[in-house]
Amino acid sequence: MSEDGFTGTFRTRHLAIVGLGLMGGSLALALRPHIETIVACDPNPASREYALANGIVDEATDDLREAVSDAETVVMAAPVRTIIQLITNRIGAYLRSNTLLIDMGSTKQDICVAMGHLPVGIHAIGGHPMAGKERSGIAAADADLYRERPFVLCPTRRTTPATRLRALSFVEALGAVPIEMDALRHDRVVATISHLPYLLSVTLVATATHEAQQDDAVWRLAASGFRDMSRLSGSDVQMIGDILSTNTQAVATLLAEFRMQLAMLETLLISRDERKLVDALTPIREMRLKWAEEYEQKRTI
Repeated sequence: MSEDGFTGTFRTRHLAIVGLGLMGGSLALALRPHIETIVACDPNPASREYALANGIVDEATDDLREAVSDAETVVMAAPVRTIIQLITNRIGAYLRSNTLLIDMGSTKQDICVAMGHLPVGIHAIGGHPMAGKERSGIAAADADLYRERPFVLCPTRRTTPATRLRALSFVEALGAVPIEMDALRHDRVVATISHLPYLLSVTLVATATHEAQQDDAVWRLAASGFRDMSRLSGSDVQMIGDILSTNTQAVATLLAEFRMQLAMLETLLISRDERKLVDALTPIREMRLKWAEEYEQKRTI
């Protein structure tokens, strides 16, 4: 986390946003007070029309060069693989020297490596806001989406001290909380708290589906507990596939750890030693309650 008490002021005359979904639209709304001109690039004409009609952006195009060539700050709010492709194949040739380039991808190693090969003079830094909604798309855009939420910043070979300061002021303008860490550490952490939970949720629904083939009471009796545990399995498959395919090593490592934890619980169940089972579950319950309390305190500050 940034610990130097940084309180900069984000100033950009011309901002370009690549991607007009929930994240890009919310970004535009949040930064409105700080920007003279916001230009968006998105291949979907309906998204562009909505953003223009609702004053979310000043200009919208499907031409990447047109969108970013005059920008002082460029934010890539697209799927991970799209971000990598744009960085690798095109965007470096379109950007002016001294442009701040930041992405909002859910995994960071591959993106940060790609950013490291951009032309010298481009201020590139990896970013990942830990925010979102169940609803997606520009119509769900919310100016407060990032407020008080962690926003991870990961340095690249194109990150200078000036890049860092500009990125910190960008995050602060969103009302988010900047957290600085390297890309490898970031991907391991999000594998633990985001990618692994998705796979567990999917596995739960697959198991319930299999069991329901034998007894349809599974679906008739399923209620809030199953709803809460299975929510992540409803995530967009294309998006999550994009994320998992760029973080396979960390996810595989965490899956192995989970299998070990599950095997330990299975052993306790088979042994029918209730005391040992309770002893094993108690500290886990306490950790969950402690985290939930701290999380709610942060949300109310």
